[in-house]
Amino acid sequence: MAKSLPINGTDYVEFYVGNAKQAAHFYQSAFGFQPVAYAGLETGLKDRVSYVLRQDKITFVLTGALTPDSPVAEHHKLHGDGVKVIAFWVDDARKSFEETTAKGAKAYKEPYTESDENGDVVLSGIHTYGDTVHIFVERKNYKGDFLPGFVKWEPEYQPVDTGLIYVDHIVGNVGWEKMDTVANFYRDVMGFNQLISFDDKDISTEYTALKSKVMANDNMRIKFPINEPAKGKMKSQIEEYLDFYMGPGPQHVAVATDDIVKTISALRDRGVDFLFVPDTYYDSVTERVGEIEEDIEVLKKHKILIDKDDKGYLLQLFTKPVEDRPTFFFEIIQRKGAESFGKGNFQALFESIEHEQRLRGTL
Repeated sequence: MAKSLPINGTDYVEFYVGNAKQAAHFYQSAFGFQPVAYAGLETGLKDRVSYVLRQDKITFVLTGALTPDSPVAEHHKLHGDGVKVIAFWVDDARKSFEETTAKGAKAYKEPYTESDENGDVVLSGIHTYGDTVHIFVERKNYKGDFLPGFVKWEPEYQPVDTGLIYVDHIVGNVGWEKMDTVANFYRDVMGFNQLISFDDKDISTEYTALKSKVMANDNMRIKFPINEPAKGKMKSQIEEYLDFYMGPGPQHVAVATDDIVKTISALRDRGVDFLFVPDTYYDSVTERVGEIEEDIEVLKKHKILIDKDDKGYLLQLFTKPVEDRPTFFFEIIQRKGAESFGKGNFQALFESIEHEQRLRGTL
């Protein structure tokens, strides 16, 4: 088994969006992220603006274009709002770049150092699937809030958090017959291992299907399920994503909580829309998952899904897409020992997604 590239965890996730100021307000208001840092015209940037938000160990960067020829504008025109950067916190950004490019990764940013009064950060980057990139961030000699070039952002408006604590996993959607290529990239270039795989017998409804492989690094802090479409009677959710995102990209970020009832309740109160789960889902769920600590009636009230594996169980729920195109969404997850990804919920989840697809006329 290959030794994986040393990665301490997810450093940040950067979204390229149509209006960064308004997106930042949404993530503060709806999800309870806290303002951290800002970069834009006032800090010397000419083509983009970025707002940095944080909740516990989760850092999101919302970046928008200031000019029509900015790479941010080009990306947004093609893909709409979406994840551009999945950044890794590493001890050695130069070595991470050299190791991955030596194994075939395409260079995105050669190693370079950014400095300010808080110290220096070494950064480098490689391409992964679609237009998505990985940035390696080495910040052991840095004491600032985010990165050099950013200033502290301290607006009066600072809503309370919703109990989100870390990025659990990030799912990527890729094209037909591309899942193995991308999974092999993470295995051969990054040294990730295959945790689990699903085929269309596992993940299908009467109409649509997909295949998936879950790749993870040694310490299990980075987990990337990779989905591709599979043949079905109708257009699958993966095909719909690819059509509207105009190619492969991150489909959802799963964020963990240690009290999913409290988190989901807070998110609903703030206007976050979740996929519909029918009451009938709960008729047989205890037969499938057995004894759990939570009250089933409370989970039913909040429409929270339950699944188990041989290590324990998990609770999860998925938002509807959080932008105009039916592409990117979030998963809220609470793990009670389970290391899996809710395979037992795929049927209910897919039927709910297909209901939304029918409303959009894309099934």
